[in-house]
Amino acid sequence: MLTLRKSQDRGYADHGWLKSYHSFSFAGYHDPAHMEWGNLRVINEDHIAAGMGFGKHSHRDMEIISYVLSGELAHQDSMGNVKGIPPGDVQRMSAGTGVAHSEFNHAKDQTTHFLQIWIVPNVTGIAPGYEQKTIPAADKRGALRLIASSDGAQDSVTIHADAALYSGLFDGTEHAELALDQHRKAYVHLVRGVLEVNGQSLSAGDAVLLEAESRITLANGSNAEVLVFDLAA
Repeated sequence: MLTLRKSQDRGYADHGWLKSYHSFSFAGYHDPAHMEWGNLRVINEDHIAAGMGFGKHSHRDMEIISYVLSGELAHQDSMGNVKGIPPGDVQRMSAGTGVAHSEFNHAKDQTTHFLQIWIVPNVTGIAPGYEQKTIPAADKRGALRLIASSDGAQDSVTIHADAALYSGLFDGTEHAELALDQHRKAYVHLVRGVLEVNGQSLSAGDAVLLEAESRITLANGSNAEVLVFDLAA
């Protein structure tokens, strides 16, 4: 079964310095029909104004992935990490027993556009952890590149969750397929451009929720960047 969720149907919050679209219930946005999908709990598409950001705040027992689309995200946390996250990098923070962090856009004239993703872990009470890797655009060109997984396969970041995350770039005749276990769930989020997913046309911000499906087919893209999640049901 395939369910389309249009970009405009997401939750939206405008805080002035932060404009955020919520794929699942988050903060002031609550929709009982969109609390989570499998163990995928949050996808927030955030736009942080120049010179602004999230002050120090805490998390625990959650796998948090940051995926920067434009601009740069400055990260600092209670584990001692002080990092810049540019487009092309994927960052994983395991909150575990508890971690505090801040995220800022220090640019004077550029908005930072990024996705914040939360996945429910399959272990709790672990020590907090941090990992960041650069994924070359060439690896994602016309393909689905594994960028986060439970075992760190293919030089992906390691998440403590029964899930895998792929990223791909598609244009023109470029296409890809991903085999699925029909007993699991999958989620496709189109970051930008247009793309067909199992014959369904998506525009930027749209998503497809899949269950009891054996395959994902991506084709007919135009300047498309996509994230594909393989998730525990």
